[in-house]
Amino acid sequence: MTPALQVVDLTRSYQLDGVTVDALRGVSLRIDPGEFVAIIGPSGSGKSTLMHLLGCLDRPTSGALRVNGVEMARLSDTQLAELRNETIGFVFQSFHLLGRTSALDNVALPLVYRGVGRAERRARARAALESVGLGHRLGHRPSQMSGGEQQRVAIARALVGEPRVLLADEPTGNLDTRNGAEVMAILDRLNGERGMAVVLVTHEPEVAAHARRQIHVRDGLIELDTGEAAA
Repeated sequence: MTPALQVVDLTRSYQLDGVTVDALRGVSLRIDPGEFVAIIGPSGSGKSTLMHLLGCLDRPTSGALRVNGVEMARLSDTQLAELRNETIGFVFQSFHLLGRTSALDNVALPLVYRGVGRAERRARARAALESVGLGHRLGHRPSQMSGGEQQRVAIARALVGEPRVLLADEPTGNLDTRNGAEVMAILDRLNGERGMAVVLVTHEPEVAAHARRQIHVRDGLIELDTGEAAA
């Protein structure tokens, strides 16, 4: 089986005011299709840096990163953008929806960059919104929705391209307990129904508990991987 994501001896360093900061210090892991994984750690642990690298939003300082078997280092920036658009769906804490745009058109947006025709874009966006329980909110703008509904729109947008991997960065961080639980239930259901890998980044143990595998990160290193323990 080709891993959905694989990293080997991954490092990422930054220069801040002339000082080298090692955000990741040699991380290796493999995430297979269909896994539901939580990356958990305190602020400054390196978990968000790891998420950005897994999502091909940044390049590592050293080490290997493969997405669906494709070696990231061999790709140009244009090829990397295409890989992201075709393979990875993103859900962020702050939703990142276009405020003056309907839920339907927010969800359809990633398909514009694939050159999908308008009628097909809208049909697929409608189906994605229906899959997260928002078939009745197609024409509503984000300001007309609750925080939980906005996050469900963001999940639908991530799903519309039928990605192999869904990356969720603190997806419940701006939600109350009830809406957070609903979002996690949707992610769990989609993981089971669609067989896509779901990778969740969080600092909250109760959110991480929804995943079937937990990877604990501290000081730029993996200190515990329950998948390895189970194996």
